[in-house]
Amino acid sequence: MTFRTRFAPSPTGPLHLGHAYSALLAHDMARAAGGKFLLRIEDIDQTRSRPEWEQQIYDDLTWLGITWDADPTRQSDNLPTYRAALEDLWQRHLLFPCTCTRKDILAAMSAPQEGADPTYGPDGLIYPGTCRNRSRPATMPTDCALRLDMEAALNRATDFHFEETGTTPGTIRFDADKITSTIGDIVLSRKDFPGSYHLSVVLDDAAQGITHVIRGQDLFEATKIHVILQKLLGLPTPIYHHHALIRDDQGKRLAKRDDARAIAKYRADGAGPQDIRDMVGL
Repeated sequence: MTFRTRFAPSPTGPLHLGHAYSALLAHDMARAAGGKFLLRIEDIDQTRSRPEWEQQIYDDLTWLGITWDADPTRQSDNLPTYRAALEDLWQRHLLFPCTCTRKDILAAMSAPQEGADPTYGPDGLIYPGTCRNRSRPATMPTDCALRLDMEAALNRATDFHFEETGTTPGTIRFDADKITSTIGDIVLSRKDFPGSYHLSVVLDDAAQGITHVIRGQDLFEATKIHVILQKLLGLPTPIYHHHALIRDDQGKRLAKRDDARAIAKYRADGAGPQDIRDMVGL
């Protein structure tokens, strides 16, 4: 099996030191294994994605000494694949339409009969099931969100596990009985884009033949969602390597808004690629 990994940034802002660490680590691991390093532009958020940020990604990665072994792919080019997967799940009665807003969900979770504070999972607020048992149209709608009926999905697949080589190495098995309460009915499509991050990432990884996914520890719990979708869609499960996060002086993980730690700013201030490697511990 040829080692194939990828770096998949979103063109919604400047790459920062955390991105540099993840990209360099994946690139180093691929080169050490004699494998392939691929680049994917995750432009699923069409309202915030910008061509200039995409070009900045190429410039920053090239400056860091990172090369990729095929032309970059974009999520926006893969819409037919996402639609086909959604249609498949819809025909198998694993999706339901949802018209709830975030405000609606908060209100439902805060209702007196709930008796508890809103709970959060790897996909945000855990959905209370408001629309789950409503009448279902014959054809898949496109004017609202589509959620995975998690209970129905878990009844279609078994043996949930993945191999981890990062911060907690070994075979990671998770209990399906806890998934509905800790993750819930996740959104797989929104009316403004036919595919969520969770759906697109598993389909894109499969399309690119990714054998090893290298990404931050903050996505460890989301990997459980991805394994479930891989099972449902008959896709291979890669080996996962969740790495530690790069944090600021207060211990907070870096985000796109942390422009002070943007790679481009370090470049402008005279830093070199090895300086960035030293900063992130590589």
